[in-house]
Amino acid sequence: MPFLALIAVGALWGAGQPLAKTAVSEGYRHVGILFWQLTLGALLFGAVTLLRGRSLRFSRRDLPLLLFVALAGTVLPGISSYTAAVHLPSGLISILLSAVPMFTFPLALALGTDRFAWRRLAGLSLGLGAVALLVLPETSLPDPDMARWIPVALISSVFYAIEGNVVGRWGTGGLDPVKLLAGASALGAGIVLPLALATGQFIDPRGPWGAPEFAILAGSGIHALAYSGYVALVAASGAVFAVQVSYLVTLFGVFWAMLFLGESYGGAIWGALLMMLAGMALVQPRPRRFLVSADTYAKNDTRRAVTGDLQA
Repeated sequence: MPFLALIAVGALWGAGQPLAKTAVSEGYRHVGILFWQLTLGALLFGAVTLLRGRSLRFSRRDLPLLLFVALAGTVLPGISSYTAAVHLPSGLISILLSAVPMFTFPLALALGTDRFAWRRLAGLSLGLGAVALLVLPETSLPDPDMARWIPVALISSVFYAIEGNVVGRWGTGGLDPVKLLAGASALGAGIVLPLALATGQFIDPRGPWGAPEFAILAGSGIHALAYSGYVALVAASGAVFAVQVSYLVTLFGVFWAMLFLGESYGGAIWGALLMMLAGMALVQPRPRRFLVSADTYAKNDTRRAVTGDLQA
């Protein structure tokens, strides 16, 4: 059962980039999409929190953390990802998103929360080599002009790494991770709504509905479901086992893009995928620092403690 759950979560999460590509396919842009993603996420995460018998009340001292998670975990990386999705193949973005551990390692060293290891430096080098393999040869991408959008796509990985390091260093302030995401999503929706209205990017939900609208709805629901499933998987099987989902997310992201978007890739992109996966295997942190930080909230319930990186 745990293996089936791991595959299911990876398959769900991997669908995010193909859905993002569909969402921007007919003119919708980042701020308008993010408002509905955050709004629907707040409703779904809030519902999960209530179903688990937890309160949705927050204190004033929770506001800085909620704001940080909203901005670093969704708003800023979302702007990066949706902007890149306009110009890059979905499968390529899935590969680039797997660079999060590559950025996490040097940031952890800078914060003093991890120690240097040659194995992880080799993994970082493989990740950088994968990016170079995509950018440097003019024949690696379907269109050489796409190369300038690769740094834009990598911005989201940088923000996820910052978020994970900060939460891993200072914890979640006693908040359940899903409850934290419910509050952060609601706050993020309030931040981007004025921007969506001011820029003319607000998406009217009254229709007509087509593939982009359904992609936004499905992407928001899948993200909340996959994250909630991941938290449950960590609690049931442990972080060391559950962290393997990161490989499945990348592989399924590429697979779904090929299946539903008809994308195809050259040898350089397949080589970059293999190098990135190898780099991830080497860079992954020690078992006690894996994905989904809940170390602080679990002080009063050690049976539910999971530690590491929180990705929204």
